[in-house]
Amino acid sequence: MNHLVLGYVGLVIGVIVTKKSMVWRVGQVGSVLLMLPATVLVNMNMTISNVSYMMTSDFVSLGLTVLSIWLLPLMLLASQQHMVSESLIYQRVFVGCQVFLTGALVLAFMASDLLLFYIAFESTLLPTLMLITRWGAQKERYQAGTYFMFFTLVGSLPLLICLIGQYQMVGSLALDLSYEGVFQLSYLVNFWWVGCILAFLVKLPLYGVHLWLPKAHVEAPIAGSMVLAGVLLKLGGYGMMRVSLMWGATAMLSSEVFLALALWGIVVMGGICLRQTDLKSLIAYSSVGHMALVVGGVLTGVAWGYNGAMVLMIAHGLVSSCLFCLANLWYERSSTRNLSGSRGLIMIFPLISLGWFLMSLMNMALPPAINLFGELVAMVALYNWSPYSIVYMSLGAVLTAAYSLYLFGMSQWGNTMKNYKNLYTITSREYLLTTLHLVPAIYLIFYLGLMF
Repeated sequence: MNHLVLGYVGLVIGVIVTKKSMVWRVGQVGSVLLMLPATVLVNMNMTISNVSYMMTSDFVSLGLTVLSIWLLPLMLLASQQHMVSESLIYQRVFVGCQVFLTGALVLAFMASDLLLFYIAFESTLLPTLMLITRWGAQKERYQAGTYFMFFTLVGSLPLLICLIGQYQMVGSLALDLSYEGVFQLSYLVNFWWVGCILAFLVKLPLYGVHLWLPKAHVEAPIAGSMVLAGVLLKLGGYGMMRVSLMWGATAMLSSEVFLALALWGIVVMGGICLRQTDLKSLIAYSSVGHMALVVGGVLTGVAWGYNGAMVLMIAHGLVSSCLFCLANLWYERSSTRNLSGSRGLIMIFPLISLGWFLMSLMNMALPPAINLFGELVAMVALYNWSPYSIVYMSLGAVLTAAYSLYLFGMSQWGNTMKNYKNLYTITSREYLLTTLHLVPAIYLIFYLGLMF
């Protein structure tokens, strides 16, 4: 862990002091070096606790920490073409936002105190807002940033109030405490529980409070889309898991409404995805559907639900991030994200079409992808909660397969438009970017025991 902290500090100093021609190289090399101690921690296959007085970790938080560190150099790789014309100061700010955002995520995942977790949780807002509003592609990026801040801050305020109240009643906000039996009145328990998880439901997001996500994804630059889909949504799932474990059976008293919304969201988001004509918008709406299954798995309150949600979060982080990279790869060459205008990519970039094919199959949870194991385990937990939920989950699975095939078919098959005959070729940087998403997704198939 000390090596991880020292590497992070060295990366920050290197980005600040280097010249324009070396900012990207230092950022990429330094962030790649951060992968080494993180990967070693995963391969140790053990539970880590009491890293320091304010930080602790188990395997759940460690998996999401490694995912955050793994995506940092990939964000820099994906943004290189986008930032090549920027001045030195803006390049430093851009890389600094990504480095600061990754540090805040690592701190949130490894915090041993709920107040520290809340501070790190809120610290992710400002760099994400800067990525969306300063480096977004369209004028509507300001509206997207407003949506993002409004929804997140409104959802976070009840959480802060509940944390203050819990500290007054219990005298501590440590994550290893149990709050069962603290409240005697059932209606007070319900209000307190809703206040604790509302911020996480917005961050996931749950169907009904998801309006900010598609807007933010579409308007954000590629680095913003990658960190939103890859890690920031998982911050909501991780927070729900932590709070649910602290409250125990008491937390399940008022979860029926959220479980019903999650099941309904799986079906509705699948139908909405089939109506999309924008590549990034389709991938963004699919994220809402996948995260709805994570909500259902966590709120069942059983070990199978937690395990399924954990596997699904890591799998979705890799698959969704790669899909956004592939969509951006085409957008940089054609200046369009329209599905009907992206036909015939398999004839232009056949090797990249292989990446589209594999990621589309993983997105629809085809065996032996780890998405399948995560979804099946979460579905078993939901079926145990209510046998009637199998209707919604089955319909959602069919719709997921339909829009995944729709995404691949519309973008890869057909006749290529004449305007796209003279596109520049795929660079080694972009092949490396796609490969670094595929390798861990395939690696985890063979080491699925680590996830449980």
